[in-house]
Amino acid sequence: MSSNVPTRSANHYVAPLEETPLVAVDAVKVAEKPSNLWIDAWRDMRRRPMFWISAAIILLVVIVALFPGLFTQVPPNDDCQLSNSNGGPTDGHLLGFTKQGCDVYSRIIHGTSTSLSVGIIVIILTTVLGVVFGMFAGYYGGWVDSVLSRAGDIFFSIPYILAAVVIMSVFSAYRNVFVISLAIGIFAWPSTARVLRAEILRVKNADYVMASQALGVSRFRILMRHVLPNSIAPVIVVTTISLAAAIVAEATLSFLGVGLPNSTMSWGNDISAAQTDLRTAPQTLIYPSIALSITVLSFIMLGEVVRDALDPKARAQR
Repeated sequence: MSSNVPTRSANHYVAPLEETPLVAVDAVKVAEKPSNLWIDAWRDMRRRPMFWISAAIILLVVIVALFPGLFTQVPPNDDCQLSNSNGGPTDGHLLGFTKQGCDVYSRIIHGTSTSLSVGIIVIILTTVLGVVFGMFAGYYGGWVDSVLSRAGDIFFSIPYILAAVVIMSVFSAYRNVFVISLAIGIFAWPSTARVLRAEILRVKNADYVMASQALGVSRFRILMRHVLPNSIAPVIVVTTISLAAAIVAEATLSFLGVGLPNSTMSWGNDISAAQTDLRTAPQTLIYPSIALSITVLSFIMLGEVVRDALDPKARAQR
């Protein structure tokens, strides 16, 4: 029988070995770069224009907050003249003047650091509390989960804006960036804890976790070395979007008159001070509102891109 003719067995034919390209099928492409969730996410994000647009705007906001002197030489408060009250644009004052005769553009530039600082402090606080509560509740379960989850439900049931209004009203003599950040963040962490708890409940039954347990690795070490690093991706998405919400919360409290003191420059204070002059001097309210909206929208856009990039199902559907 020729070698090219399939040999017949009892129930089927067996093809010759040379017609079965096992070597080509099972070959490993050494030239390909290794991949994981974060590398795949970066490859996906860098191909999306929305990522670069939002990242560029956020980078610009951070630079403005750190180095306001690079963008304006006009002092925000020292050069105020009542003769310029609610005045329009002039040479050297592109956006006009506030009711007190201060330069609108300069106040927006110098107020960036305050609004951004509140958002960063709130995010640090909510992330730390949310990660601690979420990882222990999800991984250890039992009575630990019951106690921590009920504590989170209590805080979650209280609107953090309303709670912040009460706290800032009680501590009105100590209104500053740290106090307002604490008032917002201490009631805003349950959403982060819930997201992380749900992800840890999914990850803790993975094969590599079971293998570590079989090898005798301690539960806490498994949590820190395997479970938490593989569950942190949704927290990054929540953190990015929550930073925008924290900036809005500071502006809301300042607009309501229970936020930062009037002597502190922030977008919320400028919007609050300009609400009575909307008809006579709309620039005093419109321009700080635009700065606030663009910044918040950039963080939300970045969060949406990161969420899609870290979700393999979303990448497969595109």
